[in-house]
Amino acid sequence: MTLLAFGINHNTASLDIRERVAFSPESVTQALGKLCALPLVDEAIILSTCNRTEIYAHVAGETVAGEVDMAARQIQQWLAEHHQLPVVALDTSRYWHDGKQAAEHMMRVACGLDSLVLGEPQILGQVKSAYSVACDAGTVGRYLHDVFQQVFAVAKRVRTETAIGENPVSVAYAAVSLARQIFSDLKQDTALLIGAGETIELVARHLREQGIGQIIVANRTLERAAELAERFSAEAILLADIPEQLHRADVVITSTASQLPLLGKGAVESALKKRKHRPMFMVDIAVPRDIEPEVGELDDVYLYSVDDLSEVIDENRRSREGAAQEADGIIATGVERYVRSLRALDSVATIRAYREQSENIRNQELEKALRNLQSGASPEQALKQLARGLTNKLIHAPTTRIKEAGAAGDSQLMDLSQKLFALNQYSNSTGSNDPDQS
Repeated sequence: MTLLAFGINHNTASLDIRERVAFSPESVTQALGKLCALPLVDEAIILSTCNRTEIYAHVAGETVAGEVDMAARQIQQWLAEHHQLPVVALDTSRYWHDGKQAAEHMMRVACGLDSLVLGEPQILGQVKSAYSVACDAGTVGRYLHDVFQQVFAVAKRVRTETAIGENPVSVAYAAVSLARQIFSDLKQDTALLIGAGETIELVARHLREQGIGQIIVANRTLERAAELAERFSAEAILLADIPEQLHRADVVITSTASQLPLLGKGAVESALKKRKHRPMFMVDIAVPRDIEPEVGELDDVYLYSVDDLSEVIDENRRSREGAAQEADGIIATGVERYVRSLRALDSVATIRAYREQSENIRNQELEKALRNLQSGASPEQALKQLARGLTNKLIHAPTTRIKEAGAAGDSQLMDLSQKLFALNQYSNSTGSNDPDQS
């Protein structure tokens, strides 16, 4: 059994591929059940964001050479079939890690070191949410639970002990920074924010900090839009109202979980006519995309996707590279702790068997002592016999193996026996009695 991390991300896959394998929030629970029905998958968690889709799995059974690869290929085939893609469509963009490397990758993801925006804070919340959804779906057992507790502990240390989170550098921040470059003074401009999730909330906060003139929040439910609008002195509308209100927007930033585009070329053309072709700046952060790519062909529209924000992001990335090096050290420590805990987990079966054996011996000798008492033996005699019998049986197997090791010249086993039974303090003993004959 081992840990497996399988996925695609912004470094390996185009936006077209990423949006085709993204999971909508309402589909994850059912997908997890199907994923755990695969022959080699025992536990599973699905992380799906705008920049990555990753599956973390506990591969069941004895992990022999090639079995992890087999499990990864099963997951690839399942992922492709689930999203109605040819399996080969993922060949050049998928990756997988197992064991120690998988744990390290997961820690880097949770710390934001593998994000498009180095050190961005949102990913940790997304990882925690993915873990929580899988727990509710019943696809997290002891193995993934233990791994993720260590992942969260490492991410917390990185956040509190390094400067990785200083200077806001997120996709939301990058979008607002780009808007500020195109509209040098945002005080006279209106921003239409489509969606009401965490990313849009960050966008609203950054826009307010940059002095935006007005904000309109559009969402599927008016109640959620109104909650966000109230915090930022904004106006709330429904998604259905966008065509009528779009012409008011100088800046449009969208991030929803919709599986279909919300803005098409025709709607934007109509808005531009009402604006008398004053330019519109649009950033589509969503995966799948909320704005049809054809909108970018319009002369008075500046349309950017998440992949187009790389230049802004790269500039801010440099400010966090020093903190990232510190984070690498914390992650290395976390990975070693994971390896130690895994080894300890492997010893549980041996410890349990040893304890059961010792308890069986104890019960047998206790029954003998009780029979001796019932036969008229004195308590003192019965206790001495109990102690003698218990000691002889407990040490019989170890002393036999030590004798065999001595006769065979197996110094390694002799040294291990000294450590296992903490015998260093008795190493100068010159007693000649055979312990099994005492």
